[in-house]
Amino acid sequence: MHLPLGDIIKAGWLVFLLYWAILARHAKAAIRSEPLVLRLLKLWLPLMIGTVLVLPWRGGEDTLLRLRFVPSTLTLSILGAVLVWAGVLLAIWARTTLGRNWSAVVQVKQDHELVERGPYRRVRHPIYTGLLMAFLGTALALGEWRGLLGTAIVGASFWFKLRLEERWMREQFGGRYEAYMQRTKALLPGLL
Repeated sequence: MHLPLGDIIKAGWLVFLLYWAILARHAKAAIRSEPLVLRLLKLWLPLMIGTVLVLPWRGGEDTLLRLRFVPSTLTLSILGAVLVWAGVLLAIWARTTLGRNWSAVVQVKQDHELVERGPYRRVRHPIYTGLLMAFLGTALALGEWRGLLGTAIVGASFWFKLRLEERWMREQFGGRYEAYMQRTKALLPGLL
C-alpha cells in the first residue's frame, strides 16, 4: 500500500492556513502594534525563507542544502507527517484558546486578557511550538538539510518575536505575567 504522505503533509498545512484565514477577522482591535518594517524583517521575511526551504522543489541536487540528514525511509516520512498534524492541531487548539486576543503580529489588544488555560498552562507560546513541530515534521519527511535550515530560520524568527511579546506582556500585566513566566516555559514544557 502506498501512502500519499506528501499530500497528507500538504493537507495539514492547508488546514492550518484556512483556519488562520477564517479566524483572523475576529480578533480584537489593537492598541499597540510593532512597526511594519520590523515585522517584515523579523517575522515575515524569515518565515518566507524558511517556508521556501522546506517546500519540495527541483534543482540544485549537487548542493549542500539538498544533501540528506536522514535516510529516505517510510518510517521517517510517517513520523514527519504525524509531527506536521500534531503541530497543526496544537497551533489550532492554542489559537482557539486565545480567541479574540490573538494576533499574527506583536500587539496589545483592546481589553487584552492574559490567557493561562488550555495549552497555555504548559507553555507560554504553544502556537510557535505547534508551528515548529509542523516545520520539523515537514523537514523530516523531506530529509534534506535545507528543511532543517528552514526550520531553524523560522525558530529564530519566533524566538525574537516571543521576546518582544513577553516584554510587552510584562508591561501590560506586570507581576501576574512574571509569575506566569516562572510557572511555565516558553516553548517546551519543563525545558525551554
